[in-house]
Amino acid sequence: MLHDEVTDEEDQEFSAYISSIKDMAGQIIELSPNLPSEASMILKNIENTSFLIHFVSSNLNSELKEKQQLLEISSVRTRAELLLKLLQIELQLAELKNKITTKTKADLDKQQRDYFLQQQLKSIKEELGGDSNDREVKEMKRKAETKKWTEAAKELFNKGIEKLERMHATTPDYSVVYNHLDLLLDLPWQEYTNDSYDLKKAKKILDADHYGMDRIKERILEYLAVLKLKGDMKSPILCFVGPPGIGKTSLGRSIASAIGRKYVRLSLGGLHDESEIRGHRKTYIGAMPGRIVQSIRKIKSSNPVMILDEIDKIGSDHRGDPSSALLEVLDPEQNSSFYDNYLETEYDLSKVLFIATANNIAAIHPALRDRLEIIDLSGYSVEEKVEIAKRHLIPKQKEAHGLATLKTKFSNAIISKIIQDYTRESGVRELDRQFAAIMRSLAKDVALEEEVPDAMNEEKIEKILGKNRYSNEIYKVGNPPGVAVGLAWTYVGGDILFIETSLSEGKGDLKLTGNLGNVMKESAATALTYLQANAEDYKIDSKKFSTKSVHVHVPEGAVPKDGPSAGITMLTALASAYTGRKVKPYLAMTGEITLRGQVLPVGGIKEKILAAKRAGIKEVILCWQNEKDIREINPDYIKGLKFHYVRQMNQVLETALLKK
Repeated sequence: MLHDEVTDEEDQEFSAYISSIKDMAGQIIELSPNLPSEASMILKNIENTSFLIHFVSSNLNSELKEKQQLLEISSVRTRAELLLKLLQIELQLAELKNKITTKTKADLDKQQRDYFLQQQLKSIKEELGGDSNDREVKEMKRKAETKKWTEAAKELFNKGIEKLERMHATTPDYSVVYNHLDLLLDLPWQEYTNDSYDLKKAKKILDADHYGMDRIKERILEYLAVLKLKGDMKSPILCFVGPPGIGKTSLGRSIASAIGRKYVRLSLGGLHDESEIRGHRKTYIGAMPGRIVQSIRKIKSSNPVMILDEIDKIGSDHRGDPSSALLEVLDPEQNSSFYDNYLETEYDLSKVLFIATANNIAAIHPALRDRLEIIDLSGYSVEEKVEIAKRHLIPKQKEAHGLATLKTKFSNAIISKIIQDYTRESGVRELDRQFAAIMRSLAKDVALEEEVPDAMNEEKIEKILGKNRYSNEIYKVGNPPGVAVGLAWTYVGGDILFIETSLSEGKGDLKLTGNLGNVMKESAATALTYLQANAEDYKIDSKKFSTKSVHVHVPEGAVPKDGPSAGITMLTALASAYTGRKVKPYLAMTGEITLRGQVLPVGGIKEKILAAKRAGIKEVILCWQNEKDIREINPDYIKGLKFHYVRQMNQVLETALLKK
């Protein structure tokens, strides 16, 4: 059906429509690379408005139905309006296409530019004598020829080097592979230092570095003797347990020096990430090998003496349990094939002499404790501390304070005074600090050109260190009935413990104070029950148990206390309170009790006895089975102490309580 075209009256608005159509069509032609530029010239020369609209419409990229719609409109003005809308859509589409094309072209140009620059750089490097990455790979291959690889390590290295050769230096994985190969090359595979089997020389070094510690020195010499005769053996895992400041860590250094091995120390205190021992997977960002492998790499020897310091201070959290990770390291049957996650192959640790140190053996993981050869290091007696001060501490502090040529002497009596009046410890760390304070004061006198004494005296010591910090007077005062002195073990050494008992009107209930643990509370209950059951034997009025309330207190209430060692002390304090008989002065005791009236042995005897000696105690009550522990102590250190060995509670009370 043929439509008649209705030509509207041409006014200013219609002229604007036609002008806009021409402008938009011109812009689309400019933005469309497939349209010839001559089309814009033709567009400008068309005078007939109807022909212009038909010309533009026929060249539109619109859909067929939209073009059909244009044809069906009779009014030229209405057709012009619709065409203008379609042109706007077409123009937006053309602009978007042009923007995308320009961006893609820019990205492609940058890639091409980078590629050409890389090629030019490569050519320049080749002219200058080869690519630095190629040189690095060649250097690695050269180093690998001298290594005593295991088959697994050799295969791992060869795979890594092949991968590195295929990689470009700018790829992210290049540094990961390079660092892994660098670790493989740095590790001392099957490289060992030669052990010195001169036992006399080793004994001399150990004696010079540490005074006392005869059992430990004996154990090291036994190990060397076996090594000398057999030539090769799996190294034992020794664990030195004892209070702080007695030289556990420095003993490890002396052992390394005595047998001619390299020494490395690993501090495990506060460690709570399993990856610190086993390493991280190398794919992680910032991945590193474990501390064991790092230490071996640093020391350049596969058989060093490795100190695992503070093994009892290891923690555990959501990142794993390092104690469990150490099980493989510290098992002589397994550590020949220790697997590090970063290294990705096995490493032989069987020749490493591991020495662990700890203050408290109870805090070590039970499975880990089973793999260790525990060697107890007791605290030092006053006599031992005097020798240590003369041989080591005073010369060291003189050297440290620029007084190496100073002639001032310290007599045994003065050193003993410093030990007894200014320190309360099993080790010598606090004593070392006191000597440092004395040397600082002497250094000031020397610098000010004042008179320096030829020998230290009590007056000078008090002037420098102040009045006595500790006194034994508290143990010399006569105590009322109900007070007994016990001996306690702490991880910092032995200690003296007062146990006070008081009776008051009540219903026979037992009150315990002093921050006591469950075991200690049970000891008090056991002692009270024993007394109730045997009241007649000890001439105690049985009515007192129902009419009097008893309160047991252990002073220094802020300090937690636990353990069975205070059993006989609690029994003595309770018996003293109920009978009104005082406890013998200068007497201390330690031992566990049972309801049957038996006295059982306890541990930490040497520390407890040395604490008693320091405090001026003259008599000690112990279980008969602890007599063997007393025999292990040098008789010179316990001179003046009298020991009572008991089997039954009645023997304890006969010895401890005075007659009325």
